[in-house]
Amino acid sequence: MIRSLDTVSHQFNLLQTKQENLSTNIANVNTSGYKYQELIQSTTETFQFGNNLNGPLLNQLNPIEGLNFGNQIDTAYRNLSQGGLKGTNSTNDFALMGDAFFTVQMPNGGQAVTRNGNFTVDATGNLTTQEGYLVLGRNQAGQISTIPAGSVPFTVDQTGNVNATGVRFLLTDNVDAENLQSIGDTLFSYQAEMTTDDDTLVLQKYLETSNVDMTDHMVQMMQLTREFEANQKILHASDETLSKAVNEIGKV
Repeated sequence: MIRSLDTVSHQFNLLQTKQENLSTNIANVNTSGYKYQELIQSTTETFQFGNNLNGPLLNQLNPIEGLNFGNQIDTAYRNLSQGGLKGTNSTNDFALMGDAFFTVQMPNGGQAVTRNGNFTVDATGNLTTQEGYLVLGRNQAGQISTIPAGSVPFTVDQTGNVNATGVRFLLTDNVDAENLQSIGDTLFSYQAEMTTDDDTLVLQKYLETSNVDMTDHMVQMMQLTREFEANQKILHASDETLSKAVNEIGKV
């Protein structure tokens, strides 16, 4: 009986984690370049139980059965499927058509990647993310550089070349979702070797919309609600049975 309470408690924690994940995805449905996170669950380890035969000193067990205590979150990863395209009037907005990511420079000197092309221009005329991180490119000498966006007009072709500067957007390819570490909602550090991409299209005055499917997420949320209700009934039934057992034992 106590094991049933442990199982239900474990399941409640699991459902809460799934609900929080869905809520985060739904909250970012309008965030440019957002990639929703999926949780993969698995069955918990199976424990073997048995009874002692002819007393514990004989050290002989009669196996009963294997029991587990429900499911657990095995891993979480980002779904990197392409989002939709939304036109804007800003020359600082960019969307990618393909698998690559924009590359940005972090304050510690490292690099991170993002699909959120809602950029701005800093006081020195360089293209940055809304958080102030420099967007990176590569010059004609093959060296990593900033993206000069202070020129008038600031235009970028679909291969990522910035007009009259010799600088091209540095796009990171071969990004595996399992190696992404979130730094906020749309920025990621990458725990593997990065490669550059020449095939992804760069679209100026466009933004990539979130790839969150609201209908699918709302259906999942309703399913979670039903699972919560079912587990509440199990908890109530277990509590009543345990209470009855305690009271009856007390009368013996």
